[in-house]
Formats: sequence, structure tokens, C-alpha cells
Amino acid sequence: MKRLTYLLPIGIVAVAIIMASVFIVDEREKALVLQFGQIKRVKEDPGIALKIPLIQEVVYYDDRILALDTDTIEVTPSDDRRLVVDAFARYRIEDLVKFRQAVGVGGLPAAETRLSSILNAQIREVLGADQVTSDTILSEDRRVLMNRIRDQAQVQARALGLNVVDVRLKQTNLPEQNLNATFERMRAEREREAADEIARGNEAAQRVRAQADRTVVELVSESQKEAEIVRGEADAQRNGIFAAAYGADREFFEFYRSLSAYEGAIKGENSSLVIAPDSEFFDYFNGANGVAK
Repeated sequence: MKRLTYLLPIGIVAVAIIMASVFIVDEREKALVLQFGQIKRVKEDPGIALKIPLIQEVVYYDDRILALDTDTIEVTPSDDRRLVVDAFARYRIEDLVKFRQAVGVGGLPAAETRLSSILNAQIREVLGADQVTSDTILSEDRRVLMNRIRDQAQVQARALGLNVVDVRLKQTNLPEQNLNATFERMRAEREREAADEIARGNEAAQRVRAQADRTVVELVSESQKEAEIVRGEADAQRNGIFAAAYGADREFFEFYRSLSAYEGAIKGENSSLVIAPDSEFFDYFNGANGVAK
């Protein structure tokens, strides 16, 4: 009985020591075994491992790909149009020893603060480089720029034991104070383009109208020319008929001409004539040419 009394505490102490000596690493984690703050061992494979109880401690770190959103910053491309940019990055802890040495007990918060500074500096450097305009940043070519930011940030992040997997620009906007000026400039450009189109349309309309007027003048002139030719031919035929009639019967021709003159003289409202009674105009009414009075 006395032996059982001694063995029970010893067993409890032994179980406690064994439990304190055993630690488990999840498949989503990595672990560092520290002894008085010094790195003694790295455990990256999942499973059960041992440590010296009370002397050594285990610090766990996430082994998954992590996300980091950067602060919104202003950049000035080569065309001097300021842009408001924020980005997000995907990273993971690649070298656990370097990571611990770089950030110490600060862990992920300290690492993300330093990584955010690296990313912001690279964003300003890449987007503010020569030949990089705001149009380039807003176009499909931004993928090349993001890859360049990732590669340059990767170089500096290795000193922290980090691997930058990807960098993407979330938004690229104009500063609020520049929006109105930009909208006004866009409106002015559109109004100028509209004025140019209207001017070109008016010019084309003037050309079409001038061509139409020219065509009308040419057609009228040609018609008048043809009409004068027809009229001249008709007058020639009429004179020929008159000449033939005059040669066939002179007295009848003169009589016909007098009747035509009477018709034209007293036609319409011209029914009153002041003329001497013995005028030759009324010879055929007076019977001077053998016609009955």
C-alpha cells in the first residue's frame, strides 16, 4: 500500500513530463523549437515530435499562403496624372529560421508591416518609372507591371524569409480632387470632337449642295440651249411657210397678216384704239383692198 502511495505521484509526474515533451505539428503549420530563445530545431513536416520539457518551447507558424492588403497610396506615372492605388499580395513563410531572426517575437503582424512597406515602395517605383503612363496602368499591360512589382518585392522579402507568390492591383482611381478636372477635360475633348464632326459634315454638305447647284445650272442651261434651238428651227419653219404662202397668193397673205394684227391689237383689254379713220391699219375694214365694207 505504501509502495502504491509512492508510485502514483511518480507516475503522474512521468505522464506530465511525457506530455510536456511531446508536441504535434498540424499539416497547415510549421514549428520552431526554441531553447532559451535560441533556435534549436525546425519542424516542417506534420506529425508528432519531442522536445525537452521546461527548457525548450515550441512556436507555431502558419504554413499556408496568406493574404495581405496594402494601404491606399498615391502614385505619379510619367504623364503626371496622379492615381490612387491599393494592392493585395499573396505570400507564405518559406524560410522559418530567417523569418524568426528577422521579426523576432513580433511574428506575422511585424512581418506584414515590413512586407507592406516593401510592396508600397515597389508599387511607387514600378508605376512611377519612365514610359509607364496612366493609360498603361489602366490597360491590359498592367499585368506586366504587377509581375514586375512581385519580382522586385520578392528579392527584398527573402530577407524576411517570405516568398511573395502574387501581387495584384485592386483599384486604380484618380484622386477625388482631380475627378472634376478630369471630367471637364473629357467633356471638352468630346465637345471638340463633336464640333470637328459637325464641321466636316457641314463641309461635305456644302460640297454636295454646290455640286447639286452646278448640276441644276448645267441642266437648265442645256435645256434653254435646246429650247432656243427648237424655237429657232420652228421660227425658220414658220418663216418658210409664210414665204411659201406669200409666193402662192400675195393678196391672201396680206389679208391674213392684217387679221392677225387686228387680233393682237384688240385682244383682251386692248379694245380701245385712237387712230385716224383713213389709216392703212383699217384698209380691209374700209374695203380699200377690195373687201366689202
